Amino acid sequence: MLKGKRVTLRAARREDMESVHQFGQDLDLEILGGGDPPHPQTLESCQSDYDEHTSKEKQGGFFTIVADEKVIGFAGIFNFNHTNRNCDLGIGIGDRDYWSKGYGRETIGLLLDYAFTHRNLNRVHLTTHSDNPRAIACYLASGFREEGRLRSHVWSAGKFIDEVHMGVLREEWLAERGES
Repeated sequence: MLKGKRVTLRAARREDMESVHQFGQDLDLEILGGGDPPHPQTLESCQSDYDEHTSKEKQGGFFTIVADEKVIGFAGIFNFNHTNRNCDLGIGIGDRDYWSKGYGRETIGLLLDYAFTHRNLNRVHLTTHSDNPRAIACYLASGFREEGRLRSHVWSAGKFIDEVHMGVLREEWLAERGES
């Protein structure tokens, strides 16, 4: 659906949940993802989550990230607030061979273009952990700004860490692209 130079973002399919399950077996990746404390999850549970998500009429976008004809991760925009014209963004590159090579930044660029151009949003927001400097650098390079921190807010890998809140406004995104 959304095509970049090296990645394609397409609607997630039930068969993609095998990759979600595989990526979920990487404890370090689960910790970097910043959700709930990591826990074992079966393939059937991943598929059930997918079935539940797709059975609801959600207006978000859950995309599979494809590069070199294989699934390398997942991304999406969700939690839409139509009155305030904003949403959250999430991304996870599960295939370590694609880390720190610009695939995340390209994916985020495609998502922001989709959010601002096609969904007519004004702001995109995300949270990450302070122990994920690679993600923070990627978000900053993609136009996000740090908007605040909740100090010692998250218990992760045996310690409390900050939760970092970041956002980008449509006008900032347009200015970065040389548009107004």
